[in-house]
Amino acid sequence: MIPVDDHNDCRPVSEILNQIGGKWTVLIINRLGRGPLRFSEIKREIGGISQKVLTATLRDLEMDGFVTRTVTPSIPPRVDYELTELGHDLLVPLQALAAWAVGNRPKVLAARARYFAENPDALPKARSSVAHLRTAAE
Repeated sequence: MIPVDDHNDCRPVSEILNQIGGKWTVLIINRLGRGPLRFSEIKREIGGISQKVLTATLRDLEMDGFVTRTVTPSIPPRVDYELTELGHDLLVPLQALAAWAVGNRPKVLAARARYFAENPDALPKARSSVAHLRTAAE
């Protein structure tokens, strides 16, 4: 049970979950859980993220106290990112959620396949954005 304040205001929880629940945040926290990385290493390890989005996400994570940014004067300057104590604390539930997602993905994909078979008009507009099991017809 998630504790809420006396006014049942979900905004504080939503605010934090909005930041830590983004796909890029989860991937970045996970990668940094193995140790400090340079910006270019993070970008290389996380396929599909743009430099602009990576920069913005790392700034948000630094602002919220999950990541530290260390600049080493050199040419070019070396910038390393590392999880803080709070970041390592966040890594624990994120790893548990990731393990759950990997372990239950086949069940979710099977449920989607059943749903789409029973509700063909319910296919998502951007079908590629929703993973699904391949059928014999595909």
